[in-house]
Amino acid sequence: MKLGNILDKLGVATLFALVLIAAPVHAATLETEEIIYEIGDETDETPAGSTERFVAQPFGDIAPSRTPLASFGPFHMVAPDRAELIGSVESETPAQFAALLRAYPGLKQIDMIDCPGTGDDEANLALARLVRRHGVMTYVPDGGSVRSGGVELFLAGAQRRAAPTAEFAVHSWRDEDGMEADDFAADDPVHQDYIGFYREMGLSDAEARRFYAMTNSAPHDDALYLNSRDLARYVRLD
Repeated sequence: MKLGNILDKLGVATLFALVLIAAPVHAATLETEEIIYEIGDETDETPAGSTERFVAQPFGDIAPSRTPLASFGPFHMVAPDRAELIGSVESETPAQFAALLRAYPGLKQIDMIDCPGTGDDEANLALARLVRRHGVMTYVPDGGSVRSGGVELFLAGAQRRAAPTAEFAVHSWRDEDGMEADDFAADDPVHQDYIGFYREMGLSDAEARRFYAMTNSAPHDDALYLNSRDLARYVRLD
């Protein structure tokens, strides 16, 4: 499914409502046209058959490290050029992030504090492409946890950094019919869609295939946990 189809499903009125939800009270209102541009274009491909990827973990309530200047969904601006991400990526998150960029165009870094994944895989990959397009660095600090679809978002960083104690969790995707990656033939186009996304994020074809195989080695309901050194065997960290 193409990301542009999101717009056909939502309609202009719904997009405008998302903008109003995403913007903080003191931030300038975004124009609907800007959100349409920022979410994606007709060339963005999203893996077919995937719906959500989420690994819950009993972290309890986690607050930003300091009082935010403003919050946009799960993103909390703790400095004019730095946001902390706490929570999952949902359908409205790309619009919220676009609102953040409008209010804070100098954003340079996202600290991924507790990122359990996504309830909307299309939105997650749209957000990842938006992060990549704007050259933002992703960083997982000491004790940070990035799981499931959150790992794709981490890969989007123009630079990717992680503390030695950073935690990552990966597992196979599962579609709305309960089918996992290993249930599809090796040459099924659904695999190429994911591999193509990883290549967009700067991995070589060989690296993308190796990383994809590693994530799918863990069943959907039994995530594989990695530290930053483990992840660096598959993905270049800066």
